[in-house]
Amino acid sequence: MIQVENLTKYFHRLCAVDQINFGIEKGEIIGLLGPNGAGKTTTLRMLTGYLQPSSGNIRVKGLNIDKHILEIKKILGYLPESAPLYHDMLVFDYLNYVAAIRQINGNKKLARIRHLADLCGINEVMHQPIGELSKGYKQRVGLAHAMMNDPEVLVLDEPTSGLDPNQIVEIRKIIKEIGKEKTIILSTHILSEAEATCDRIVIISQGKIVADGSAENLKKTTRGQNIMRLCVQNADFKSVQETLAGIQGLENIKRVSETDSLLNINLSYSSTADLRPEVYRRIKETDWVLLEFHQETQSLENIFRELTKEN
Repeated sequence: MIQVENLTKYFHRLCAVDQINFGIEKGEIIGLLGPNGAGKTTTLRMLTGYLQPSSGNIRVKGLNIDKHILEIKKILGYLPESAPLYHDMLVFDYLNYVAAIRQINGNKKLARIRHLADLCGINEVMHQPIGELSKGYKQRVGLAHAMMNDPEVLVLDEPTSGLDPNQIVEIRKIIKEIGKEKTIILSTHILSEAEATCDRIVIISQGKIVADGSAENLKKTTRGQNIMRLCVQNADFKSVQETLAGIQGLENIKRVSETDSLLNINLSYSSTADLRPEVYRRIKETDWVLLEFHQETQSLENIFRELTKEN
């Protein structure tokens, strides 16, 4: 559906996007994830034809964006971080105006507005001035605007920025519903949003792609330290060290707390192998009482921090 090849953008001497490559299949919801200033918005603006790349190529449905920008814009819908709305217009009048610009007329226009009002959940505010709406409703109106031409590809830049938790959940549901029929690219720096909404996550840092895959695959393949938490009764720390010593892949045994009868320890390791069976087998051979046995998997937050931290 979309192919990005060696895409680069300079602002004078600043390289905002540095030779990135990725492809997007039809029907995918892709999250462009990264800290502020990573190059997310610049990338989306180039994908929509708003910015001219310094070098590289973008193809949408086989069309080159340099030669076929008008054809590509007809199949794109774009919602910037701050929706460009006319605050003195009623919601219905505004969407009616957008439909006219998109050359949607007659009964088709009214049917399209009604469909978008249902899809975006704005029926109850259709006759209110946009300027009097909450930010959540303004985002919904902006989303309806972006969807007016029934685009095949929807590009959303920080669609939940500045919204409260309830509004974030509502916008997320709308995106998931739209994603059943559309290809969606959204940028965000909110990890929970990307994990809950996107089929695939592309992490960008300092203009470069540093990871690409589903949230689960990123957790499995990104090397990082895993933690196993144990609480045992009738054991001392020294005997635990001796019992668990020599397990392949185990890097460190740390005492968290110790009382007369309870010992809490953390086992750290970077191995991709599951060490739990061997740890359990060795503890079972003792007379200790195992009260807690919990393995913490690599979190998306830890992966994000590791991949995007400053050198």
